[in-house]
Amino acid sequence: MTVFLIRRLMQAVVVLFVMSLIVFVGVYAIGNPIDILISPEADQMERERAIRALGLDLPLWEQYLVFLQKAVAGDLGRSFAFATPALQLIMERMPATLELAVAAMGISIVVGIPLGMWAGWRPESFAGRTIMAGSILGFSLPTFWVGLMLIMVFAVHLGWLPSTGRGETVEIFGLRLSIFTLNGWQHLLLPAFNLALFKMALVIRLTRAGMRENLLMDYVKFARAKGLSTRRVVFVHVLKNIMIPVVTILGLELGSVIAFAVVTETIFSWPGMGKLIIDSINQLDRPVIVAYLLITVSMFIFINLVVDILYSVLDPRVRLKEMKS
Repeated sequence: MTVFLIRRLMQAVVVLFVMSLIVFVGVYAIGNPIDILISPEADQMERERAIRALGLDLPLWEQYLVFLQKAVAGDLGRSFAFATPALQLIMERMPATLELAVAAMGISIVVGIPLGMWAGWRPESFAGRTIMAGSILGFSLPTFWVGLMLIMVFAVHLGWLPSTGRGETVEIFGLRLSIFTLNGWQHLLLPAFNLALFKMALVIRLTRAGMRENLLMDYVKFARAKGLSTRRVVFVHVLKNIMIPVVTILGLELGSVIAFAVVTETIFSWPGMGKLIIDSINQLDRPVIVAYLLITVSMFIFINLVVDILYSVLDPRVRLKEMKS
């Protein structure tokens, strides 16, 4: 286990280095932030002073080396627009994005797995066919359109739930969280459901496929021959086996939910990292863009590591030494 962890950490360092180089060069190529940050009425001296203050007068390779040197010490630069450390700015928005992502994944698991199991257990029933048709809609409908429809129905016409903002928050261990207040949940439900819709459809189809495959296996026939009840066969033996691919996919998808919640956060004005990155791209705020992408890559690496370990726990046949290959 120790060798496996060390090996993965070394891979993570290489991936972060390559990603930082690609992102830094890519962000440098999309435009000059001075054109946006400085007033068009500023004279040449003010313009040159601002360029020197932001370190943009240095060659690209020198800017990257300065960034790399500071990044090793945990400093990812200062935001051009907010004049605060980029890392601090992202960390302030991260709890909002994390609670949105966790709520979305929770909804997709709680709703998706039972529906998928029923669709796999009774594939020819009306309910089974309806569930599968609904999962196709979940894959097909664009996120921004579903979000707008949710706002129109539940916020504008029915007036049941608020359409924007994060609601009331409380401080837990230094973090401002909204999931511990009723008002926070009222604000969270619509964006979380919107973000969960695609993942819910994915979970339904994965679970259904796993049910259909496992119900035909010999161990299920043997369990039934021993006289075990259907409930015990399904919920004890089959469920454990179908959870292996589901956990693997959901682990990888958690990273994408966190990283790509941009559309949902923009539609519902959710004050998370996604909205921050959109604002930063509009302002060409390079330090925030680079810091956000590096943090996102780090989260993907960490989640993949956790998934690998969970995979070996769920399936004892899988050993970590096999993963190394």
